[in-house]
Amino acid sequence: MPRVTVCWSPAPREVLEWPLELPEGASVADAVRASGFAAASGGPQPGEGELGVWGRRCTPRQAVGEGDRIEIYRPLRVDPKVARRERFRKQGARAAGLFAQRRPGAKPGY
Repeated sequence: MPRVTVCWSPAPREVLEWPLELPEGASVADAVRASGFAAASGGPQPGEGELGVWGRRCTPRQAVGEGDRIEIYRPLRVDPKVARRERFRKQGARAAGLFAQRRPGAKPGY
């Protein structure tokens, strides 16, 4: 009987975990269903949201193994590329980048 953990983050810096013991041959969808995630969180049903095992996307039909961490991902509010462009625009070109904060008297690029 594999022991797994089902995890979901409803908000930044907040993680809910459900440790489970499942029968052999159980799938990721079975684990999410057995966790009671949908009832406890009011979140998406298994198969509606993106799922992953240890940070790698998977299908709901994938078999679980001993010690797997099954993650239920929430949708992004903002495209990461757009967010990065907005941060850069606010900082300005001189305040951003790898070499923006040089030591006084240092050679360019260091």
